Amino acid sequence: MSNAWNESAQTILPIIKKLIHDQIRIWVISGDTDGRVPVTSTRYGLNRLGLNITEDWTRWYHYNQVGGWTIYYEGLTFVTVRGSGHQVPTYAPKRSLQLLINFLANKKLPTTSF
Repeated sequence: MSNAWNESAQTILPIIKKLIHDQIRIWVISGDTDGRVPVTSTRYGLNRLGLNITEDWTRWYHYNQVGGWTIYYEGLTFVTVRGSGHQVPTYAPKRSLQLLINFLANKKLPTTSF
């Protein structure tokens, strides 16, 4: 008898594709020091979607510091959070709040220091 749990999808990429098709706004957020799901793995997965890049890597700011980087695809925004691990709000609560505020306001993250 196997103890393996196999009731979960191996990937969420089909779900992301459906959300994009249904024009649901999506931000994928990744801490840049996340050892469990590294930025490179997330980028690899997103690249498999075959989305066109509309705006390549751009730094975003949280007050006078770089908060991370963004890359805009057709239908999806990928955001990294500088110095954050797997649970971004735990590692970077103020930057996480900025992400939430900008997402809810449907605004891009600031690209200049303020």
